[in-house]
Amino acid sequence: MGGKIEQLLGAMEQRVYGQKLNIRLLAAALLAGGHVLLEGVPGLGKTKMARTLAASIGGEYRRIQFTPDLMPSDITGSVIFDMARSEFQTVLGPVFANIVLADEINRSGPKTQAALLEAMEEQQVTIHGTTYRLPDPFLVVATQNPIEYEGTYPLPEAQLDRFLFKLTLDYPGEEQERQILRGHVPYEKEREQAVLPALTPEEIREAKARTAEVVVEDSIIAYITTIVRKTRDSKRVQLGASPRAGIAILTASKAWAALEGRSYVTPDDVKLVARPALRHRLLLTPQEELEGGTSDHIVQETLASVPVPR
Repeated sequence: MGGKIEQLLGAMEQRVYGQKLNIRLLAAALLAGGHVLLEGVPGLGKTKMARTLAASIGGEYRRIQFTPDLMPSDITGSVIFDMARSEFQTVLGPVFANIVLADEINRSGPKTQAALLEAMEEQQVTIHGTTYRLPDPFLVVATQNPIEYEGTYPLPEAQLDRFLFKLTLDYPGEEQERQILRGHVPYEKEREQAVLPALTPEEIREAKARTAEVVVEDSIIAYITTIVRKTRDSKRVQLGASPRAGIAILTASKAWAALEGRSYVTPDDVKLVARPALRHRLLLTPQEELEGGTSDHIVQETLASVPVPR
């Protein structure tokens, strides 16, 4: 299975340049059964990343463009009356897919956001009293623009906490940007050059089951607990990491170890996933924000202050 995972990662890296770490973290989220919030300015490949991942696992992909007039039923589905048959029919919404791209999630109101986040948490949707299970694997990749706030509804902390990772996309390096220009083809031609699936949804389910069996020693559990609790002690933080944040670091560390071909978690795994797992879960004090502090700085300082288990 390790070879196939590497094949999947390689296929994605050939399509999305300059985002190697984020691609691996996206794959780790898939193995961990979590969801990802992608933050970056337009044009950095957020949509392409989600679309390529879906193609690489032979899964069904749906894109939902979040707008102020989007309704919860536009995501989950609804019951309509079929005049020809004189009966009600359930129409399942676009959330019923393996990879769902929630594009610009903060452009819709809280009620619509909540409809998607309920599906993320429980992996099921209730339509007119009937509950429908979502497919497995199921991964929501939500995007938001970090510089545009007019006409947006920022995700509250309780909803941000539902995402396993928040990944930030930066501009590619000069050589990587040249590669993007050299390899550019119109979308129509890109569709013709289909990505061959490296894994099937069934193989992803098997990989998830194996990921859950990755061994975590008590010293690693204690290390994660100390990191999470330390964030609550900082005077620069208004709201520290919750116990769910500790679970996120634990499951993400196991997934990263599985990606690396190991059956056990190391402190380096914890360090690597801690920043994307915690950055959206810390609420800084107004004073810290005024002074230019970021949650990434807090996480980095916390990691540096906690003794690494041996």
